Amino acid sequence: MIKFNSPTALLAAVVSFSNANAQTADPAIGRQLAETVCSACHQVGPVPTPQPANSKAPSFVDISRMPSTSELAIKVFLRSSHPTMPNIILDQQETDSIAAYILSLAKH
Repeated sequence: MIKFNSPTALLAAVVSFSNANAQTADPAIGRQLAETVCSACHQVGPVPTPQPANSKAPSFVDISRMPSTSELAIKVFLRSSHPTMPNIILDQQETDSIAAYILSLAKH
């Protein structure tokens, strides 16, 4: 077990850990993954392309604009199984990157 001698040391460790986690999310990688893994059902880009196979699947732009959409909500959703989605297994960096990409689309 790690012991911290002061609140400052604890805060420094938390900030360091948070910064390390934040660096794993890359929206560009998220877009590449989305185009490879998700585009069969979802419109993943900000510009409409030919209709995906599953027209009932929401576009990533629409998902990004939902009031309930947050980084945490996307990550939890991607790590949970859903009857209407294939069981896609992503590692933490891939999940973080797709979440970062979806959140970046809210501006479009």
